[in-house]
Order: sequence, then structure tokens, then C-alpha cells
Amino acid sequence: MTVAQRGTGAIVVGAAATLAFVVLRAVVALGGHEPLAVDIWWHDLMVALSSDAWLVVAWVPAVVGGTIGMIVVGALLIAALLWRGRRWDAATLAIAMVTVVAIGATMAAVIGRTRPVDSLAESVATSFPSGHTAVATTVVVILGLVLRRRWVWGVGVAWIALMMWSRTYLHAHWLSDVVAGMLEGVAVATFVWACVEATRARRLARSRSTSDISEEPIESPVNP
Repeated sequence: MTVAQRGTGAIVVGAAATLAFVVLRAVVALGGHEPLAVDIWWHDLMVALSSDAWLVVAWVPAVVGGTIGMIVVGALLIAALLWRGRRWDAATLAIAMVTVVAIGATMAAVIGRTRPVDSLAESVATSFPSGHTAVATTVVVILGLVLRRRWVWGVGVAWIALMMWSRTYLHAHWLSDVVAGMLEGVAVATFVWACVEATRARRLARSRSTSDISEEPIESPVNP
């Protein structure tokens, strides 16, 4: 698959994720930002399954995916990519993480959806979309796209699922919040990756064109 084909595929996936997010946002808005029926069902299930042991497990992704945790993880991943000489990939990850946080935090503040009253984590009314899930998804999708390894996708999808479960198990978000965060992360990651790759391809083509011109032999003037 060519870079252009991968870019087109990423844009299609990003557009689909964006559309799904808009639909979910509309459904939540029409419901007055109150929890949906599926939110209440899932929340009650998490409460029924609550245990001290699983709470400890749930706090692991919550802490790793928190503000400080993701700054540290993001810095380490970017440093690793730079160390391996993958400057474009490092830039892609950095841009995507900053973008998803900026968009998600702004939307959450504007929407102001209330979290479950029994939240064991945050209590501020910034429930929709889930920032933890959005950032986790963004990192996974970017790494999957730049590294192109099946195991990266496999581990990544498992991490996203764990993060979504964790945020609802701690009653910090409704189910629709974490689904929205996942969709936001997919959209941001695919669009940023496609844009950076397009820029990278144009610069490479321009560099090759300049190199070809400089290598053309210069004809000596012929004396009559």
C-alpha cells in the first residue's frame, strides 16, 4: 500500500470517527447532557462488580493516563523516536497529543457534562469527552500508523479498552464519555498523521526534484 493510499484510508477513518462523534454529541445534547440509558446500565454494572482488588487495577491506567503520567510517557516515546532518527514520527506524536488535549479540554469545559455523583476520581463537570481515553487512543493510533506492527495495534487496542473500563469502573465517566473520547482520539490521530505524511511527501518530492536538476550535465558552448 502506497503512502497516498494509506493517507486516504486514514482520512476516511478519521471522517467516520468524526461523524460518529458528532452523532453521539447530538444524542447527549438532546438528552440534556443527562446519562443515557446505556450509561446508567453500564454504571450500575460497574457498581455491582466493584471490589478492592479491581479498584487497584483500575487506578493503574488512571494514573498512567493522567496529566503527569501522559507528559512523562509522551516525552519518553518522543525521545525514543528521536533516538532512532525518526524525527517526523516524533513530531507527529507531539502534534497529535497537543492537539487532542487542546480540543478535548475545550469541548469538555464548554459542554460541562456532570460526572457520576459517586466518582472515585475527578469531580469537575468536564465529563464529555473522556480526556484519558482520547489521549490514550491518540498515542496508540499514531504509534500503530508510524511503526506498522501488528503487536503494536494489539497491545494498543487492549490499552484503550483497559482505559475505557478504568474510567467507568472508577465512576469518573459515563460509558458515552469514554466512547466519545475514543472517537476523538481516532479522528485527531488519523488527521494529524495524514497531514504530516502529506507534508513529508511533498518535501521529499521537492528535495528529489532539486537534486535531479543539480545533477543535470551543463553543456559547453560550441564554438562556430
